[in-house]
Formats: sequence, C-alpha cells, structure tokens
Amino acid sequence: MLLEVSCALSELPVKTSIRAARYHGNKDVRVEDLPMPTLKPGTALVEIEWCGICGSDLHEYVAGPLGGPIPTDDRPHPLTGEWLPVVLGHEACGVIKSSNKGSRFKPGQRVVINPRLNCKQCVPCTTGHEHQCPQLGFLGYSGIGGGFSEVVPVGEESLYPIPGNVHFECAALVEPLAVAHHAIKATGVEDFSSKTVLVTGCGPVGVAVILGLKSFGAKRIIVSEPATARRQQTEDMVEAALDPTAEDIGRRCRELTDGRGIDVAFDCAGVQRGVQPALEALANDGIWMNVSIWEMPILLTFWPFMLKELKVMTSACYTDEDFREVVERLGQEKYPGYERMVTGRICLDDIVPKGFKALIENKDTHIKIFVTPKKSNLG
Repeated sequence: MLLEVSCALSELPVKTSIRAARYHGNKDVRVEDLPMPTLKPGTALVEIEWCGICGSDLHEYVAGPLGGPIPTDDRPHPLTGEWLPVVLGHEACGVIKSSNKGSRFKPGQRVVINPRLNCKQCVPCTTGHEHQCPQLGFLGYSGIGGGFSEVVPVGEESLYPIPGNVHFECAALVEPLAVAHHAIKATGVEDFSSKTVLVTGCGPVGVAVILGLKSFGAKRIIVSEPATARRQQTEDMVEAALDPTAEDIGRRCRELTDGRGIDVAFDCAGVQRGVQPALEALANDGIWMNVSIWEMPILLTFWPFMLKELKVMTSACYTDEDFREVVERLGQEKYPGYERMVTGRICLDDIVPKGFKALIENKDTHIKIFVTPKKSNLG
C-alpha cells in the first residue's frame, strides 16, 4: 500500500509556471504566466499568502515609470540589472515552499519578507544607514520577483519568521508599519506619552503612523483628514478627528492644547494644502516630519519655521532593525486595531479592476487592498 501511494505521488505533475502581476508601464499591469523561480544558494522560495497594494505601487501605475527604485524602458535597476516589465508587490508574507540544505528556514514555515534591497558596500550601507543606499531597490519593484505572484525567490537575510500568535493578514502589514516605525524614531522624541501629535492624512501610511504612535505610548493624537470614511476609521483611536475642509486646523489644535500647539506633526498626505495648517498648529520648537512621497515640488513658507524655530525633518523607508522591531511588536500585540488598515481583499487575477482601479476610483473609502494568489484565502 505504501508503495502504491509513493508511486502515485511521484507521478503527480510538477508545477513549472506561476501567475504574477507585472508592471509594463503607465497604467499597464498584466497578470501573466511566468516560469517557476529556481532555488539559488542563499535564497528560499516563498509561496505568497497576502500582499498589500502600496501607495507607491499606485503612483507608478498612475504616473510612472518614475525611475528611482523601479527600472524604466531605457535604464535597468543597478542592483538587479532588470528592465521593465517587473513583478510588483513588496508588502508580502507567505510560507517557505523550498529552501537549501542546512537553511534555518524549513518548508511550511511562515515568514514575512523585508523587500528592501541595498548594495551593502557604500558609506550608508556600511554605517548602519542601509535604507539611504543611493542604489536603493525593492523586491516587487526593482526586479527579481514580487509579492503579486504565487511564488517569489527571496534572500534568506530578508526573511523573518512570523510569531505564532500573528495572523498572515497582520504580517502583511509589517512593511508599512516599519515605514511608520522609522519615521517615529527619526523624530528623536524619546517619550511620546506627554506629547500632542498631529497626523495629516489617514491613508495607509497615516493609519500606520497612528498605530505606531500608540505603540510608542502616545496618548494625545489629532488627525486631519477630509474624507469622511477615512476619518471615521480613526475616530476611536485618536483624541480628535478633524475635517480640514470645514475646520481651521491650526486654530483647533491650539484650542485642544490650551493655546500651546502641538509638539510633532507627521505629514502623511503629500498635498500642499495640508502643510500650512500643520505649521500653524505646531508649538515653538516643534517638529514637522514628512513621511509622504510628493508628486509635485513642495512649497514651505520660511517665516513660520524661523519665528518658531521649528525643525523640518524627513523619513524614508526603514532599517533592518526597524523591520525586526515591528515583527517583535506584532508578536507582543502592540498594534491593536491593525485590521482597520485593510479595506479590501481580492484575488491576484483581479488586481487591476478590483485593486488599482478600485483604489483610484474609491480613494476616499479605501485604505489598503490585500491581494492573494490563493482563492481559498477569500473563503
């Protein structure tokens, strides 16, 4: 009987291709059949469970290719050497499909992927600032493969075991939470429990910043968001959820702080009309931290910064330490309410009509849409 079963298993067809969503250019994402990735030294093959559509994916779909981490028709990415088209998806988690002999990762093990790629040789890379590498790239953006696929090859150094009490859907949020985690740490504020914070914009990054601030002990958070649905998503997490189209944000923030103003403002909107109200809301010696990707040049009025001696700061990406710390915090259940970041779940084959187009057409109601290559995940 055992022999019969063994023979039957050996005759099962070996899967030689995968489905993947590739970015060919402006408004051109195609779900295609690609060869099954091969296992190379130092890598593991990961079967994807969930991958989130990031705002940067949407930027590229609408206005790209923008260059930088993503290749163009006439410029390959310097680290991967790949040109367009590339598989998208960098907010991914899954299970190990196969690994090399002696690997610390075993088939069936649950993992989350740190998608950041860097050269490991430049000054930033060798001084603990690998996220500032001039050749910065991302799995699911710069080539090699991506999370909008059935299987992706990943370097073992970029894989993190998922804590046993963390669901796959939570693990797929590690990357945006790491972006927020890094920005919060970059302010240099050691104790947020006594600070009043303004978050401008309640999209994916804004909600991630709110969750991150709460994990750092922040108790007084104010948000500014014009979209009713997005604003309502955060109302029970913050002290005040303000509508900038109906309220004077600077005046309301001063009222809520007995005239003092807020200590730190996080710009997670990336729109010009959100800047001035935040500057007016800041207290003397306050911090304005940009976490946004701006499609247009930003105009900052100099006088408010000089008069109040404000600090202008920026944050980009995250370090390996940030990523690891977020995974640990998820295991410690420090992000209650994370599930509200996910406003849609779709199958890989529907990524364009129910993913990219849905986010464009319903941007005021959606925060993040998750994509899975496994229809069984959708129930």
